[in-house]
Amino acid sequence: MSTDRSTLEATLSAADFPASKEQIVDYAAGNGADEETLRALRALPLADYGNVEEVIRSAPLDKGIEEGQSSSDKAQQARQHTKDGLAEHETEVPSNPIVEELGENRGS
Repeated sequence: MSTDRSTLEATLSAADFPASKEQIVDYAAGNGADEETLRALRALPLADYGNVEEVIRSAPLDKGIEEGQSSSDKAQQARQHTKDGLAEHETEVPSNPIVEELGENRGS
């Protein structure tokens, strides 16, 4: 689980930039950020960030929140191993090794 864009913006709106990952995590923890937001900030790559937008681009965001997808929807999608909105003909299907070796139109 991770956080969303608006939560990160609200959490870091008054932070001083540029800032290192450690400074950002310390700032968020000192200002009452929730555990999911802190977890996402701890997952940031070690770097100096120039502004909130750079932090948001680097942080693992919960796309489901922004897309209106519930936890059960995400779990079902993970079980089916499909990508939302991907047409069946666009999915990757492993090829049949016999067809690969002999050719598709090979007769008996």
